[in-house]
Amino acid sequence: MTSPAVLADGLVKSYGQVRALAGVDLEVAEGTLVGVLGPNGAGKTTAVRILATLLRPDSGTAQVAGHDVMREPDAVRASIGLTGQYAAVDENLTGRENLELVGRLLHIGRHEARARADELLAAFDLSDAGGRPARTYSGGMRRRLDLAASLVGRPAVLFLDEPTTGLDPASRIALWEVVAGLRRDGTTILLTTQYLEEADRLSDRIAVIDGGRVIAEGTSTELKDRLGEDVVDLRVTDASRTGEALDLLRDLAATAPRAEDSAGRISLPVHHGAGILAEVVRRIDGAGLELAELSLHRPSLDDVFLTLTGRSAEAAAAAEPTPSRRRFGRRSATPEATA
Repeated sequence: MTSPAVLADGLVKSYGQVRALAGVDLEVAEGTLVGVLGPNGAGKTTAVRILATLLRPDSGTAQVAGHDVMREPDAVRASIGLTGQYAAVDENLTGRENLELVGRLLHIGRHEARARADELLAAFDLSDAGGRPARTYSGGMRRRLDLAASLVGRPAVLFLDEPTTGLDPASRIALWEVVAGLRRDGTTILLTTQYLEEADRLSDRIAVIDGGRVIAEGTSTELKDRLGEDVVDLRVTDASRTGEALDLLRDLAATAPRAEDSAGRISLPVHHGAGILAEVVRRIDGAGLELAELSLHRPSLDDVFLTLTGRSAEAAAAAEPTPSRRRFGRRSATPEATA
């Protein structure tokens, strides 16, 4: 049996009184892409930094590409690429010079580094801009250049820590296509993201992390199926009676229903939703409540996220602080004490 390309077992990490990781177990099979979802402060970035040898865990073990991250950090670094939330490129160098510099830092010969830079510029649609200073690049171009830099050494494992943060929708989709291509070519990828659509579209498997632990794992379909076959969404006109409406409908739910008292909204994961709609209307009407909205849909990854973490992905993203510019990977190995 082939060993996993990434294996974490019981990783624990604290910063003073704050426990960022409380025993994370994670596995990424060779040649697959695993997406890691979680709200702000869940521990996603801390886990990536440990796996990339930028931080040491307080306890637990981890292996990357068959190497122990604590006993064989140099071997791990030689096997990985790492791209963080913000492009770590030298703005005064051209795109080509940035890639050649990374190659030289990796002890690649000058001729080979130049050839590899040209290859990656072409692959990331940056050939025409390769001779321009990186400061003239758009945000999407910088992210593509940063991702290209992480691939100069042809890593077996690629860590992407929220790589599309701050990009406009068009640039984000373009980067998704690049990542999907790397996955098809056999690169093993661990992707942390706050975008549910990103995880849904790219991941072979998804791990949901909250409170420093992996609280659910599976394919997108498997996670959605845990909620039930359908989700009934409704809103009562009198928001003050949301709790009353929830009590009326609770026994119809396949898993724990959710309510927003301030808005009068209720989400009810159910089996055979079409048949339950009439019963929902009957009970609400019988209690003298008035429905303002009623709909039925298949469970989404957002429903999964909300059920597991108690908050929507949109709310979790809105709670993200605006971080300072960060530099990651073998081009910069300065750890930051944030989860």
